[in-house]
Amino acid sequence: MSSILDYLRDNSGIVLDALGQHVLLAVIPLVVGVVVALPIGYLGVRFGWLYHPILNISGVVYAIPSLAIFVTLPYVLGTKILSPVNIVVALAIYTVALMSRTVADGLRSVDPALTEAATAMGYKRTRRLLEVELPLAAPVILAGVRVAAVSNISLVSVGALLGIGGLGALFTRGFQLFYTAPIVVGIVLSILLAAIADVVIVLFQRAVTPWTRAGAGA
Repeated sequence: MSSILDYLRDNSGIVLDALGQHVLLAVIPLVVGVVVALPIGYLGVRFGWLYHPILNISGVVYAIPSLAIFVTLPYVLGTKILSPVNIVVALAIYTVALMSRTVADGLRSVDPALTEAATAMGYKRTRRLLEVELPLAAPVILAGVRVAAVSNISLVSVGALLGIGGLGALFTRGFQLFYTAPIVVGIVLSILLAAIADVVIVLFQRAVTPWTRAGAGA
């Protein structure tokens, strides 16, 4: 334990830099992926014939090993192998693959009677989507965001194998030096980061969907 504390005291700058980079490499593709997945998932509901192709394609994409995508993207994007852009794009692709299906399933879970009632009240398609369907689908969609956030935080560490920072760099540093302290610090911070991200999304969900708590307490 003392060696871990000593490592943290002597390398606090390195650890904080790795933590900050890890957060950016996980959050940016999460936001980009969710924004891209929302219209794709909607199209899967709006045009029913697209639903199953979206599910099949997203399933295949999500099954591709992360390291294979990390290595392939520089040739596709024209970036350097050590560019963080490769990690951001790869994780955005995974997020889109995961969230497209989740968004479609969330919108499909909305009671048709409620959408028909909104239409009868004069809601046009866009207003009905934004003010009725998306809010009602939010619990399902945000459950997917929780999974995507934790997945991204975990996958960022794989980038360390290519020399890209984040907390994974602490793992490689520890293995190279046969020094367990940075490995333990990296693991603990990764777990804490995933737990904090999950709690933040849960609190956000409770704030934007207060009716779910009322329903659970009934």
